[in-house]
Amino acid sequence: MNSNNAPTDIALVVDDSPDTLSLINDALEAAGIDVLVALEGRQALSIAKRMRPDIILMDGVMPHMDGFEACRALKADPELQSIPVIFMTGLADTNDVIKGLEAGGVDYLTKPINPNELLARMKVHLDNARLANSARSALDSLGQHLLTVSDDGHIRWATPQTHALLARARADEAWQHKHLAPQIRYWLDHTPQVEEQLSLEGLDYPLALKLISHEGNGEKLMKLLDLQRTDGAAMLREKLDLTERESQVLFWIANGKTNREAAEILEMSPRTVNKHLEQIFPKLGVENRTAAAGVALRILVANQ
Repeated sequence: MNSNNAPTDIALVVDDSPDTLSLINDALEAAGIDVLVALEGRQALSIAKRMRPDIILMDGVMPHMDGFEACRALKADPELQSIPVIFMTGLADTNDVIKGLEAGGVDYLTKPINPNELLARMKVHLDNARLANSARSALDSLGQHLLTVSDDGHIRWATPQTHALLARARADEAWQHKHLAPQIRYWLDHTPQVEEQLSLEGLDYPLALKLISHEGNGEKLMKLLDLQRTDGAAMLREKLDLTERESQVLFWIANGKTNREAAEILEMSPRTVNKHLEQIFPKLGVENRTAAAGVALRILVANQ
């Protein structure tokens, strides 16, 4: 499940059955996966925080803390919530399957476990997790104020830039839980359209949220807007008589992004970015992107 050049995947197996632990351990080690073991939910949480496995295989019924409660605790922790959890349990009733998925599990296998089926499903969820982590890392590096929220209004993931802006507005975790989540939940109950905005109440620092998209996992992708700062792209559009898209392209070029990076941020192709730049150059009286970025930077710095 990994190449010689890739880091070894780490699986945390949580089960109080020695026979199951032995079976799963042998199958995973034969597939080149490192195995961590926990006998119940609380122990699993402690290990996950210290070692951060790539995937967790979770029994449902265990002493002290069962698998369902442990999974809910994992999904409530921002540092651990992206780890895929596969339930593997003797509970085969439909209600139990639903309970496992509602707790945050990505899959549900009933015992006795077929090792080959388990490995096949693990590969799918490990690949999906890597893609999601890669996409989020890319967003982090692009400096976007992006976040995802669940239907109950709680933040599930956010870029470092989003956390920094929330901190600037003194919107700490207590405020997010008491004030932000209810506002988002009420807004989502009224089915906002993509690109609609919600002005946040209860802060001295003006912030708003813009709905970007509905994600496949039920979460909503949003952008946190700093209403106290004039939008840089809007300023360039006004000062330089550019179209909205031209001003957005120029803004990111002025902020040191490559054409490809600007294309990813603006969800367009690099070729489209080039075409916009070709329209921008004569409007600014320049011949290349470096000169265009210089014109934009002088305006942005002067109006800070």
